[in-house]
Amino acid sequence: MDTSIVVPITAHVPASIARDGFDALNAADPAPVAACASVHLHTLPTHEESAAEREIARLRARVRELSAELVHAQEAACQRVARELHDSVGAELTATRFALAGVETWLPADAPPQCAAALQVARRSLDTVCEATRDAVAELHAPALEAGIVGALSQWTGEFAARTQLRTSFVCAADVRLTRLPADATLAIFRVAQEALNNIAKHARASAADVRIEASRRHLTLVVSDDGIGLAQRARKRRGHFGLAGMRARCAAFDGSVKISTGRRDDATPARGTTVRARFTWDAMLGDAVCVEPRSAIALPLSS
Repeated sequence: MDTSIVVPITAHVPASIARDGFDALNAADPAPVAACASVHLHTLPTHEESAAEREIARLRARVRELSAELVHAQEAACQRVARELHDSVGAELTATRFALAGVETWLPADAPPQCAAALQVARRSLDTVCEATRDAVAELHAPALEAGIVGALSQWTGEFAARTQLRTSFVCAADVRLTRLPADATLAIFRVAQEALNNIAKHARASAADVRIEASRRHLTLVVSDDGIGLAQRARKRRGHFGLAGMRARCAAFDGSVKISTGRRDDATPARGTTVRARFTWDAMLGDAVCVEPRSAIALPLSS
């Protein structure tokens, strides 16, 4: 009779797997890959079981460490790009705006009407680029987290609703541990929500988006859903999907995971809506956190 016990370890780690099981961060391909290991604990002496358990703990810690390094590298890159956009690109766009204004001023009164029309088109295009650049800089910059994850997500989700005209709601569990989250955990949750909502605005063709934070004894779960066209299976599995890779790395840094599902009423109807469930482990976020019973949620409706 087989009395072995299988202990699964499922995690997402960056880049490829090297000879020692892990490789350095690969900047050219930051997408994490899933690593799954299992240890068979037969009827072993206590010291051998302890050694196996220590190895499992070491591997889990290594996955969290690599994921955290990837997240920190991504965040640093975001800040560099934001500064470059603001300082260099922003300055060039401002100079171009002044140049166009000068051309409009110097344009002779008897100039062909096509000239004035072309200048108007150029000005509108420049305004669009300037607005897109400002939005990009705002999203790349780290948000103000003084109010904690609830305050940060409430504010940003409201801004998202106003900008996209999507009906948006934010519901958050009333859990005291949310007020004790350190800055790195708060930023990770915020960035995952931000990426999921941006994907909805860009690709989902949705009319509504819902953000929810759930709390159990062991996990915090961020749920972002929409009523759009759904996400194809091949798109979910595409390795080059940088945004999804970033979400996975941020969750893995706190011993968590990301699951994406598409709703389907029945086999005869197309998929409808997409749900992103990002799970974070309280112990990994808080260290010596004590498990408490979750309380009822607080609904924060945010309509556009």
